[in-house]
Amino acid sequence: MITTSSPFLTRHGAVRAAGPDAGVAAHYGEPVQEQRALARGIGVVDLSHLGVVTVTGPDRLSWLNTLSSQSLGNLPVGASSELLLLDPNGRIVHAAAVQDDGTRTWLVTEADDAAPLAAFLDSMRFMLRVDVVTEQDTAVLGTSAVGPALRAADGAEPPHWLDPWPTTAPGSTHYGPADAEHPGSEWSAQLWLVPRDQLSAVVANAESAGARLAGASAWEAMRVQVWRPRLAREVDERTIPHELDWLRTSVHLHKGCYRGQETVARVFNLGRPPRRLVMLHLDGSEHTTPEPGDVVLDGERQVGTVTSVVRHHELGPVALALVKRSLDPGATLTVGGVAAAQEVIVAPEGLGSDRPEARSAPTLRRRTL
Repeated sequence: MITTSSPFLTRHGAVRAAGPDAGVAAHYGEPVQEQRALARGIGVVDLSHLGVVTVTGPDRLSWLNTLSSQSLGNLPVGASSELLLLDPNGRIVHAAAVQDDGTRTWLVTEADDAAPLAAFLDSMRFMLRVDVVTEQDTAVLGTSAVGPALRAADGAEPPHWLDPWPTTAPGSTHYGPADAEHPGSEWSAQLWLVPRDQLSAVVANAESAGARLAGASAWEAMRVQVWRPRLAREVDERTIPHELDWLRTSVHLHKGCYRGQETVARVFNLGRPPRRLVMLHLDGSEHTTPEPGDVVLDGERQVGTVTSVVRHHELGPVALALVKRSLDPGATLTVGGVAAAQEVIVAPEGLGSDRPEARSAPTLRRRTL
């Protein structure tokens, strides 16, 4: 596990986060209030543990376009997108937020995935005019999409990424509800890229304007509320994007060839991904909650695995889990001894929107002799 030393861990009440968020604070002593501040648009979250990779050179966007699931060849300056890098069987290997400032493409990913992502990209450069760098001196801060506008020490607005989730991009599809009916329409994230040595000053400026520092647990609670997949939580060695409804913002179905495209197209055309993401509403009367990795049981039958668990300030204890696609949506489940009710995210039918109609088999005509 790669960790960073955040200056905010010395704040009064700071409690260190664990797992993929190690290196920053889970909260600063008031997790519920911090989460409410983030929901109201005044929270600033230290995400300085996340990994940042940059790609420069005149071929950068066309090159990333050929490697990834996303259509990036004509990405406008300042626009936000995201990409997946898949293995030959269509399983997710890397995921990154994407923003291009006109001279470099910024890729934000998990702390432990920055070096592997950069190494993979570097191995694919060949003779193209691109350079890949892991940015050790750049840190990430998070706000809501309507949150405070952050400023660097010189007053300039840093590069920032506006999460496209859950808006179904042109050329993509969704396996869950339509955009307007999706809980993600109520809250969206924004990532800011600031020089690491200016991290404290940028947050201090935001606090002087009325913002409040919030912990990574608040960020996770909002992510789970809007069903947003995360590489470090929802992805295992066999996850394909259809199972997580991740095609809606990270996959273009009509772009040119890329590794794993055959699986993406086949599952979209035929339907029925093996698993589906669900939200689990957990019995709040229990004093304990499950942990990521706990099995999901339907009676005595194992039907899935918990991927994320949070205590949400309005929803209470909730989790995301990957379950068998065929699982009855009405089944009452148990996780770690706690009763859980499903909320459907990916429909059990496993069909994306705008899927081509199945062609009926041609009828045979009897010849008359």
